[in-house]
Amino acid sequence: MSRVYNFSAGPAVLPEEVLQEAADEMMDYRGCGMSVMEMSHRSKVYDNIIKEAEADLRDLMKIPDNYKVLFLQGGASQQFAAIPMNLMKNRKAGYIVTGQWAKKAFAEAKIYGEAVELASSADETFSYIPDCSDLDIPEDLDYVYICENNTIYGTKFKTLPNTKGHILVADVSSCFLSEPVDVTKYGLIYGGVQKNIGPAGVVIVIIREDLIRDDVLPGTPTMLKYKTQADNDSLYNTPPCYGIYICGKVFKWLKKMGGLEAMKQHNEEKAKILYDYLDESKMFHGTVRKEDRSLMNVPFVTGDADLDAKFVAEAKKAGLENLKGHRTVGGMRASIYNAMPKEGVEALVAFMKKFEEENA
Repeated sequence: MSRVYNFSAGPAVLPEEVLQEAADEMMDYRGCGMSVMEMSHRSKVYDNIIKEAEADLRDLMKIPDNYKVLFLQGGASQQFAAIPMNLMKNRKAGYIVTGQWAKKAFAEAKIYGEAVELASSADETFSYIPDCSDLDIPEDLDYVYICENNTIYGTKFKTLPNTKGHILVADVSSCFLSEPVDVTKYGLIYGGVQKNIGPAGVVIVIIREDLIRDDVLPGTPTMLKYKTQADNDSLYNTPPCYGIYICGKVFKWLKKMGGLEAMKQHNEEKAKILYDYLDESKMFHGTVRKEDRSLMNVPFVTGDADLDAKFVAEAKKAGLENLKGHRTVGGMRASIYNAMPKEGVEALVAFMKKFEEENA
């Protein structure tokens, strides 16, 4: 069977050459006689894999020396608790709620201290990013938190909020490595890798060193202290070894593709093909305010639930998989991450045009 175009929001499409390379090394990684799945995380061979992955990520993102890179487990959702546990020294933090994941992080933070909602776009089903240029930010906040790209709702912060001197914390799970980023604008930037970088099971945390402290909230588990992980170079316990190995391969693929500048251009080209069609179509409509559209996740609807269901079913038969929208939005969603080729988006648009003609 030939491969389909996989528009899943995550776990998501990976570069074919990365999968091929991993397949070639499955039984014997570079002559060591075993698979990466089988080797000790304390071995010299594995140490090279994780160190090289970190070096390539630092290179791609131009991560300054005063930031630590941590490869952790528990997904992005575990960071909803780890962040307040480690950073909420005044027990007060601000959250900008622009979707499901920010909402969940906000709810989790309330367990550990006072979480303040600084802005929200819930009033219009999270279909836009609120103006964050002059928020009312209490002086004693420990940090300001955003989810930078909203996988479910298809919105993206094009301008980071004005935090008025407070630390910015960002969940970048679904836009990770899709474009260049100035790491120095954040105190902590993190993301689950299963959307744009690797298989589920790894979360990458990039944190400024002055924020890694011993004086975390009482009751913080040893495993959830950034200091534990940083002091042990992400090897305090057995890390998600195979997932990190695949991430490392994706970093090399990104460098080969020309880095994050080239990736941004590639992603803009792909997204334009789909958004241009949505803007002219009489049947399909995008659900997001134009200026806040994500390059990674594109939700769209026909306005008729039965027609939406028919579209998803027929698209699947045509080899266009996982186009059903999230249950909170309905309709369709095409996730067009780094590894989605331009041909995949072109095939989707061609199918949409045909479907529109046949069902007008």
